[in-house]
Amino acid sequence: MFATRLATAVALLVFSTAALLFLPNRWWAALLLAALALAGREWAALAGMARPARWAFSAVVLASAVLLWIAPPGIPGSRRFAPDVVVYGVSGAFWLLLVPAWITGRWRARTQLARGVVGWIVLVPAWLALTRLQSDPERLLALLGVVWLADTTAYLAGSAWGKRKLAPLISPGKTWEGLAGAAAAVAVYYGVMAGVAPGWAWWRGVGGAALVAGIVLMSIAGDLFESLIKRQAGVKDSGTLLPGHGGILDRIDSLTSSMPFAALVLLYIG
Repeated sequence: MFATRLATAVALLVFSTAALLFLPNRWWAALLLAALALAGREWAALAGMARPARWAFSAVVLASAVLLWIAPPGIPGSRRFAPDVVVYGVSGAFWLLLVPAWITGRWRARTQLARGVVGWIVLVPAWLALTRLQSDPERLLALLGVVWLADTTAYLAGSAWGKRKLAPLISPGKTWEGLAGAAAAVAVYYGVMAGVAPGWAWWRGVGGAALVAGIVLMSIAGDLFESLIKRQAGVKDSGTLLPGHGGILDRIDSLTSSMPFAALVLLYIG
């Protein structure tokens, strides 16, 4: 199982890194649209939608994503309406204000409309953030490295030393030891990157440290939230597309919460 998981992870890492670095932005956006369509179908299935409704939800997600992408993203400091800022702001409010209470209370969205709205907030802002941030591929790769490293080292440290459960009723496999391992690994990564990329002012100092710490914390929220949704749906994985990993949502859960936050900070606040 671990060998399969590792092989899939390596293949995804190589493919996504090459695409991120070398594809023009419009082709990168198109590639991510395909992943968004698959993720939308998976979310609709978790939400208990019938097959026709799954297609409809996926179509709405794709159409709104395209409309946002072709709309002017807005200029920092401008008073003009900026759809991107609104989308990232809604995402941030959802993950920072609503999700902690949702996880703690183990809420359920009672209607398909509510589950659809939540799915849109989970998926579309993350897609938009990943497309916008690819305008600076090296920066986006560094940000994704934070999430990938945190996920991987949390899994390895938790497997090796995990004893105290982080959220036993939601995701029994996650431990405080895993979280500590991830925090230590990201701290080392932050220090190394600060040394090898001295021209990255956005990465350095208190602001850079806060950005990286925020990405880690937001990624944990995304991971736990998807675990809760899967548990409520009675499934282990969101899909079967990726051997050893499950579905698209299982691979992007940490990105859905962390990337809109990173885009808001770097493109409009930082």
